[in-house]
This record gives sequence, C-alpha cells and structure tokens, in this order.
Amino acid sequence: MKFQIVSDSSCDLGREEMARLGVTMVSYYVAFDDEVYYREERDIPTHDFYQMMADRPGVFPKTSMPTPEDYLEAFRPLAAQGAPILCICLNAKFSGSYQTARNAAGELREEYPGAQVRVLDSTLATVLQGMLVEEAAALRDADYSLEEAFQALEALPETGRIFFTTNDLEYLRHGGRIGRAAAATGALLKVKPLIGYKDAGLISDGIAQGRKKSLVKVRELFFRHIQREGIDLRDYRLATGFGLDREEHAVFAQAVYQGLLELGYDRPEVKRPYQIGVTIGVHTGPSPLGVGLLRRAIPA
Repeated sequence: MKFQIVSDSSCDLGREEMARLGVTMVSYYVAFDDEVYYREERDIPTHDFYQMMADRPGVFPKTSMPTPEDYLEAFRPLAAQGAPILCICLNAKFSGSYQTARNAAGELREEYPGAQVRVLDSTLATVLQGMLVEEAAALRDADYSLEEAFQALEALPETGRIFFTTNDLEYLRHGGRIGRAAAATGALLKVKPLIGYKDAGLISDGIAQGRKKSLVKVRELFFRHIQREGIDLRDYRLATGFGLDREEHAVFAQAVYQGLLELGYDRPEVKRPYQIGVTIGVHTGPSPLGVGLLRRAIPA
C-alpha cells in the first residue's frame, strides 16, 4: 500500500491544495487579544487572518502548536487502513510540533502495534516546507516506499533558500527578531528588512530604503544566488509567496519570471502562489513577500 502523508499547516499549501495532493492537514492555532484560538485553514482562512491583522494594527496575534490528539486524529484513520504514514513537521527549532507528532506516533503504535509511522523534522518553514510536502507526494505517486521516500527527502532541506521582505518592523520586534531601538530607527528611516532562510534558520540579508526598493533587492538576491550556485532550475521547485496583497504579489512574481528570462533561463513552471500562513505571519505582519526554491528528489 502507498504511504500516506500528514503535514502540519505551517507548510502553507492551504487546505484545498493539500486535499488535492492527498495530504492530511493538522492545523496550528492562532489567537488575537481575545484569547479565542482558531484552527488555521479550518476555523479561519489565511486571507481572513491577514485581514484581521490589517484591521487591528497594534494587536499582535500568537500561535499555538497542534496537540497530540490533533495528530492522533490524523493518524488513526490511516493506521486503521494499514497505510504507512509519513508526517512532515515545521522546523523543530521553531516549534514543538515535531516532538508532539513523535509522541503521538508512539501512542498510535500502542493502539495499532503494526503501524508504520515516520516523523520528519523538515528543518524548513512556509514555502520550503510546502515544496518538501509536494515532493513527498511526488515520491508517493512514483511508488517509493515509506523508507525510500524518507531517505530521499532528508537530503533536500539543505538546498532550500528563501528571500523575502516585510513592510512592518513592529511585528518582528514584538516576536523578538529585532530590538525596540532597531524597529524605531527602521520606521523613522523607512527602511525595510531583507530576510533570508538558510541552513534551518532565518538570516539577515540587509535592508533597503522603502517597499519598492526592498522588492527589487529581494529579486536581485535571488538571481545572484542561482547564478553564483550554478543552479539548474529544472532540478528545483520554485515558489513565490505573499501575505494579504495578492495584486502586489502578481506584479512581484511577474518581475521574477521576467528577470529569469532576461538572464537566459527558461521560464519555470508557474504554479499557484503560496499564501504565507499564520506561523510566519505572526512575525511578519500582513505584508510578507518573497521567493524560494528547493531541489527536487525526482527531476522534472
């Protein structure tokens, strides 16, 4: 029997896309100041989450990871069918979701002694985790066994890179990513942070003056990376992601694809953009925008 895939919602594929891929979603929780927790993509669509942020400036939402019972609810129907299970979780440095899933897998084996469950710390987040889940689905559909897929996926996270920016430094300050003085100075000078994801963590890629220049710089950093590393985009998944403003994203994404053509690359396959979810959104505010890539286990 083919293995089945479970992922926490921090992969940012969205409920409909995960259902299309045949992936079971386990939701993170998000709350605003009223302490009511909503299940991501179940009780609150991502667009509504960002709209609530935009409508309530100065209110900083918080997230909570899935519970062991949330994972067990996802695992049990699959184990009852006798299906091997691959569970992919948000970077364990960022959240306890991975350990919670491991604990739930242990409980599942007590209920179903023959259950095959492997839990993978993706060491990734947002679009990179999403592309890893997509690659897991490709391996499943290519009839890889659970163990073969697990081993193939383990080699991919180190190839992942994200280049992005956001418009509001206060969310980064509130989340402890930058200090109060840096946030105040940045707001005064109207500078925007350039943020990267590399080697299982967030890094600073510098700053830019204003939103438009920051988006140009994000694209330049991405182009420089693929040229410096000699990357053949046919061997990679490429994705763009955004928060609230879909129209701004469309302009940004078109500039990415046009830039690749001007550099001599074939236009990559353009799939639906990622709407960056709550686990990153609580730190960036409603305006994250960027591009990422991850090597494929199975070349296109």
